[in-house]
Amino acid sequence: MNKYTAKNLNEALEIAAKDKQVKIDELTYNVVEEKKGILGLGNSVSIEAYTIHDVKEFLFDYLGDFFTGIDNDIEVEILPIEEGYKVMLNAENNASLIGHNGRTLQAINTVVRGAVNGNFKKRFNILIDINNYKEERYRKVKAMAIKIAKNVRRTKIDAVLDPMPNDERKVVHQAL
Repeated sequence: MNKYTAKNLNEALEIAAKDKQVKIDELTYNVVEEKKGILGLGNSVSIEAYTIHDVKEFLFDYLGDFFTGIDNDIEVEILPIEEGYKVMLNAENNASLIGHNGRTLQAINTVVRGAVNGNFKKRFNILIDINNYKEERYRKVKAMAIKIAKNVRRTKIDAVLDPMPNDERKVVHQAL
């Protein structure tokens, strides 16, 4: 994230927008430091600003470094979704990247989300999927939830589901 300093916030935003070649309303920024001078002399504001393109570029570079580090060639496609990004990966050895019950994929997702959120100091919804594994898993979890709900309704006996990641629990709640 780049840092910009000017006499006031509007000037800092204009400098950042000009540097990134975007409109001011396309910027997301955090005020890092604000100094007040005497009688308006010596005022300064420092901001850190970024755009959605910076986030996509960071994701692409981070994943490239990550998979180069483990000596694995991948194809990366980054799609915008609500409040974040869906990252579609395709590699030679997808099964090892997904792991048993998707645990390795979940761990990769946690690490990448933490890196993006830490770098930009904002919470982004990052979903990493390998060859539509997550989409297929969501479809299965939804079908299972509906089946169990019908059984509970019919028998009037409570059911307990196995522990599952947050994103799969969300699918269950949405289905019900």
